[in-house]
Order: sequence, then C-alpha cells, then structure tokens
Amino acid sequence: MSGVALRLQGVQKSFGKSAIIRGVDLEVPVGERHAIIGPNGAGKSTLFNLISARFPVSTGRIELKGHDVTGLKPFEINRRGLSRSFQITNLFHNLSVFENLRCAVLWSLGYRYSFWHRLAGLRDVRRQAEQVMEELGLAKRRDTPAGILSYAEQRALEIGITIAGGADVILLDEPTAGMSNTETEDAVALIRRVTEGKTLMMVEHDMGVVFGLADRISVLVYGQIIATGTPAEIRANAEVQEAYLGTAHAGDDGDE
Repeated sequence: MSGVALRLQGVQKSFGKSAIIRGVDLEVPVGERHAIIGPNGAGKSTLFNLISARFPVSTGRIELKGHDVTGLKPFEINRRGLSRSFQITNLFHNLSVFENLRCAVLWSLGYRYSFWHRLAGLRDVRRQAEQVMEELGLAKRRDTPAGILSYAEQRALEIGITIAGGADVILLDEPTAGMSNTETEDAVALIRRVTEGKTLMMVEHDMGVVFGLADRISVLVYGQIIATGTPAEIRANAEVQEAYLGTAHAGDDGDE
C-alpha cells in the first residue's frame, strides 16, 4: 500500500490566549509506525486530541487517507477508519473481556441501534471478538470482568478495543505507561503484532519502546515539531539532544 494516511497542515490549537499547538505540519505514510516524543507540556496529547477530533483545531487542516476531516466529530472520524486509545484506561469495568470486545466490534460489522438482534446470535460479531481476544492473549480471561484484570491486561484489552473495530489508522497514547520491563516487552510485541499492515501513531515516554518500534519519530517541543526522521537520525540530531533526549528520563511525560 502507498499514500499518506495522515496529513496535518498548519495545525494550531489555542485555549484562550494560550497557544498549545503552534503550527504543526506532518505526513504519516500508510503502514508506517510513527512516534511522537517530547518533554512534559509539549502538546503531545493535545495533538492526538486534535487528530481524533476530541478537540476542534483553531486553524489548519487535517486529512485522513486523502480526505479533509477537519471539523468532523469523533464518531465520524472513527467511521472513516481511525481509532485511538487514551493515557487513562477506558473500559467497561463491569463487563467481561469478551463483552468489551464485542461492543467494539458491533458497529464495524454494520450493526446499528437495533432492538431485534439478539447479541448472542450474532455469530460474525462473536467470531471477530474472539479472534481479537486470541491475538491479545486474553482467551483464558474471556469471562473475567475488565475491572479485575491486572493493569497490564487492562492496557492490552484497551489496545484490543482500539483495533477490534477494524480501523486501519491507530493512535496509541502512552500504551506502556506504568508497566514493568517484562510487561513493556510483552506490550511492544503485542503492538507490533496487532498493528501489522496498519498505520500506527503513538505517544510514548519510554525511549526504548520508541526507538525499537517506530519507523520514524517526530519531536514536539512547545507545540512545534522540531525534527522528524528515522530513529538513527533523531538520536544523532543535536537540536533534539539539547531539547529533549539529553534530559529524558524514564519518568518523563505526564503531558498537559
């Protein structure tokens, strides 16, 4: 596949008199794994909120797969093939692992608000939810309420919900935050596996994850991208070292 999955042109966001995103231009090719890094308060989560339409842009243009999506609502962006996760785990805690995934699958398979479909009888929904559950390694937790899963399992389930609807552009906001080294390794393997053939854009504080997973990296500082390149190019960039990498540490990045 070729083309541009995401294109940002002159994107700006202000809250009152405070400019948070100050003119971002960025292209993410189809199938690329692209990481956004930067110091605390750089605007990384705000940028994700603009792309996913949680916040409206102040000025500028956002394109998804060649179509202008500036000003659309979040559900309209999602229906056009973009899905995202959040820093804070966002699950139906009283529903089981399977039920959470089934909710994510329903709309993508064409089931709208309907009073005459029994969920238990929707074989295609059950099949797709179970397939995602297997990919996540959560099949043994099928009937476990999401609220009593371990933290790492909850993060894995959220990634599963993000990809279960069939979106081909995935935004992950700090997917390994709060994980141990072993859990992080498992999460990276999971992300690599479930985003194969998709476009991935992620905000991540763990530089080991970033440099090991991303095809390209963009560095956001004070609401502006100061560099974009391969991991090797970013690692060698003197401006990036001064602005961020030289002072980066494992506890970085609470963002706004």
